[in-house]
Amino acid sequence: MATRVTFIGAGNMASAIIGGMIDSGFSLSAITATSPSDDVLAPVRERLGIHTGTDNAEAVAEADVVVLAVKPQIMRDVCDTMREAIQRRRPLIISVAAGLSAESIEHWLGGNLALVRCMPNTPALVGAGASGLYANHQVDETQRRLATELMEAVGLVEWVDDEVLLDAVTAVSGSAPAYFFLMFEAMEDAGVTLGLPADTARRLAMQTALGAAKMAMASDKTPAELKRNVMSPGGTTERAIEHLENAGLRRIMAEAMTACADRAGEMAEELGKR
Repeated sequence: MATRVTFIGAGNMASAIIGGMIDSGFSLSAITATSPSDDVLAPVRERLGIHTGTDNAEAVAEADVVVLAVKPQIMRDVCDTMREAIQRRRPLIISVAAGLSAESIEHWLGGNLALVRCMPNTPALVGAGASGLYANHQVDETQRRLATELMEAVGLVEWVDDEVLLDAVTAVSGSAPAYFFLMFEAMEDAGVTLGLPADTARRLAMQTALGAAKMAMASDKTPAELKRNVMSPGGTTERAIEHLENAGLRRIMAEAMTACADRAGEMAEELGKR
């Protein structure tokens, strides 16, 4: 029998994961998504062909996996709607909600549950995501493989052994698409200043980032080695890199990512006990 997966929430991230699952061969009949509003569910149902519903307790009653894909601020109330059904069924719980600890979610669902916390990022929407996963002590190897399979449907998966490291994952990948978008914005502005049309500068910057990432992923060389391979002594790239280094790019990135990780930890304290 196919693994039955219920998504609580039918927004962009849930839709992206569901789409990836379908492309990976998951059975449409084994996937359900819920939302309080059928206006939200109708386009998901029509586009993806899955089951949908507005009753969380009913939707999880036969689920093997429940993916929590709602905003952190409403998670506790959502958990209340299905606590008894979850306790009867005891499925694997996967949360993609930022800033909510496994302990808090498990507690709100009645406790003693296998739970995986996942920190995805927005490129999952185009099948190029990077997700950090943490499993509590009740997750067995079969459930761990299942969580990996689900999240690999939309990109790279990396596991961490300590939940607090998800704050670092947030800094390195969860929030990081915005770092690159800022870089694109800055490169476009600089390109315009140098005389290029804005759309030309934008496309060149984005394609170059895509190419650099593909080269780095395909190579066994470190980023430092790849960087040196582009630099000729006394050349244009060396001049640009020296300027970035002297301007403190490494320090700026370290400070920004530390601020990001610190805020992730603060959110966990604000939204529920860690």
